[in-house]
Amino acid sequence: MKHLATGLVTLSCFCSSLLYAAGKESIVRVDPPIPAPDWTLPAIQNADGNLSMSDFRGKITYIDFWASWCGPCRLSLPALNSLNDEFADDPVQFLAISIDVVEEDAWDFLKRYSVDYPVVIDTEGDIARMFAVDGMPSGYLLDTEGRVREIHIGFKRGDEQKLAESIKKMLSEMDAS
Repeated sequence: MKHLATGLVTLSCFCSSLLYAAGKESIVRVDPPIPAPDWTLPAIQNADGNLSMSDFRGKITYIDFWASWCGPCRLSLPALNSLNDEFADDPVQFLAISIDVVEEDAWDFLKRYSVDYPVVIDTEGDIARMFAVDGMPSGYLLDTEGRVREIHIGFKRGDEQKLAESIKKMLSEMDAS
């Protein structure tokens, strides 16, 4: 696990450097893909009990780290709702991980910006550190084996189309195998 965390931290630093150098590009493809850290967090919306990384194996999963104080999250979470609807019949799962320290802040945000897919909370920031989250929002597109294939840092209008294209490509890879 320590090597995995070190790998993600290194990858995140590398991604930040690339994004800074590239200017506006917000997607970094991870090739070869690396395993996502294992985690368990309490659900606060659209699920009961605890959710774990292992609950999503077998599905293409987009994990979106967000916070109530994040301006772009006001755009990204509703945009992900649209993608959740678009891929409802496919083996695709969206998951939001709040990194708010105070759970009530996350609840207040969710009252104003509805989310239709599971939301969990990481009040200690442990999972965000394991993923080496380096900006808000930060999304991790995982393949069906739980490996990080893309990292999406930040969000602007139109980013959801890029994510949809990546998901469609991964779905076609599944169909081909």
